[in-house]
Amino acid sequence: MFTSIVGNVFGFKALRTLRLEDLRIPTSSSKTFQGPPHGIQVEREKLNKYGRPLLGCTIKPKLGLSAKNYGRAVYECLRSGLDFTKDDENVNSQPFMRWRDRFVFCAEAIYKA
Repeated sequence: MFTSIVGNVFGFKALRTLRLEDLRIPTSSSKTFQGPPHGIQVEREKLNKYGRPLLGCTIKPKLGLSAKNYGRAVYECLRSGLDFTKDDENVNSQPFMRWRDRFVFCAEAIYKA
């Protein structure tokens, strides 16, 4: 949530200086996020990776890739030795890269890798 609120604003190059002095999240909103459903051990079991750090990345650029090229980037990351990739926080269904298409190409990339 914090990244969505603050992340892109602080990364905006036109702003030379910026300071966040206060952020208040309503109790009703904070109660909806109870934290992760499980810990690192479950992730390790799913990936079958033990005894070392898990290594992943965020696919960039977050905008401009077609769903096919996004899937290709996922494939190349996984074949290069990364354990996982993730979407940028603010990527959703774009006219040039619909969520379902991205899902299909990423699933194919994971299967092939």
